[in-house]
Amino acid sequence: MSHITFTSGVDELRFRLLGAVHEPGDAYYEDTCTLFNTMIVRRPRLVVECIAVEDVVVSLAFARDHALPIAVRAGGHSVAGLSLSDGGVVLDVRGMADIDVDADRQIVRVGGGAIWADVDRATQAHGLATTGGRVSTTGVAGLTLGGGSGWLERKHGLACDNLVGADLVTWDGRIVRASEHENPELLWALRGGGGSFGVVTALELKLHPLGPEVFGGMALFGADRGPEVLRAFRDVMNEAPDELSLACAFTTAPDDDDDVPAELRGRPVVAVLGMWAGSVADGERALAPIRALGPRADFFGPTSYADFQCSVDDPPGYRNYWTAENVVDLPEAAIDALVRRARELPAGPSQLFIVAWGGAVRRFGPEHSPLAGREARFIVHPLLLWESPAADERNRALARTFRSDVRPWSTGATYPNFLGDEGIARMAAAYGKSTERLTAVKAEWDPLGLFHTHQAIRTTPAATAGGDTIQQVQANRSTTRKEHRT
Repeated sequence: MSHITFTSGVDELRFRLLGAVHEPGDAYYEDTCTLFNTMIVRRPRLVVECIAVEDVVVSLAFARDHALPIAVRAGGHSVAGLSLSDGGVVLDVRGMADIDVDADRQIVRVGGGAIWADVDRATQAHGLATTGGRVSTTGVAGLTLGGGSGWLERKHGLACDNLVGADLVTWDGRIVRASEHENPELLWALRGGGGSFGVVTALELKLHPLGPEVFGGMALFGADRGPEVLRAFRDVMNEAPDELSLACAFTTAPDDDDDVPAELRGRPVVAVLGMWAGSVADGERALAPIRALGPRADFFGPTSYADFQCSVDDPPGYRNYWTAENVVDLPEAAIDALVRRARELPAGPSQLFIVAWGGAVRRFGPEHSPLAGREARFIVHPLLLWESPAADERNRALARTFRSDVRPWSTGATYPNFLGDEGIARMAAAYGKSTERLTAVKAEWDPLGLFHTHQAIRTTPAATAGGDTIQQVQANRSTTRKEHRT
């Protein structure tokens, strides 16, 4: 591709866009390339500011015509760096963030660039909510397409389980809808199968009555109470009703929070955090066994759901490495191993986050979503956050060691949104027996494999045999459409 041809192509792209084109050096470009995980350093050739569906269509055409890799950037929380592509075209859809709540139908329509904080506040104005991420700055689309674990999952399923419709732009520029009545197989794939089928420009999510006040918060204990607290958390959650959603976290207490007792600030702690998805009075009763342990700080109480959703946001600006293991339970040997290993966590925001699954999570089967591993009772999720590149290998190794400690109790499945780039085999374990069906959907909607994600869904060999070009695939589709019409 000559420089002149490329430059004229960029000029035409600028002319056709409602948004703008940004190149290395300008402020918008640099902002787009600044992700939550500062370990990700990638320099796209262009950043396209998409503010309408038509911008996505013309940007995809440009990338396709110039054989450039594609990435979609919204919340920028992909720990594996899926929000950027080296030398490619990044479609920055943050300007497509409209939120429309249909309170009568209990459905919210969300633009592909929206974040959870805005959705939670918009829906709570109507006394409604859907399962959203535990970090409020996370993009709605990325979290939902990768599964979507959140505090309402035990009551209402994962975010992807509440996906009832989506609009997307395909590799060849078609604007299509996926719902129970239009392209239902595509909707099935989008419920946890990732973003490798097209660029999702809008989602429709089912809402449920909630709040506006819930009973939620956090209890902090000294690290020496770790075995006792983790055991109590396990026992409570193994018998808990679906309304109760809790996690247990080993971390460092913040050293600049006046609400934290002075003797805990900057020191290792174990926390139990979460909420009750029901009445405040019932929530207070459900949390009584945890609070009866005598925490050094008890922040549980009535709170706005939308405020609670913002209360445990991980801080930006750190290097990140995440992994996870789905486990069938937490027997005594697993608890002992995790507590010992937690002593090796570096000071700061790093944490071992153990979330309880069950309830509605396991009631959605493979006919509804491709995600496997729903039988897990808990997910052991080390999140390592640090500042110095010199600590990279130590922290990666520590995160992987947490996984190996609980491997004897693993279900063998994985949960995509809690994983970094860990290779094809680990990601394939997220889908199990649904892999073949997902591959067929990928072959239909992205036959040339232009959309790459760490979900590692490949097109079938038949779809790319013979080196079909874009023009050949388009011609074949056109012929098929004519045959269907006759």
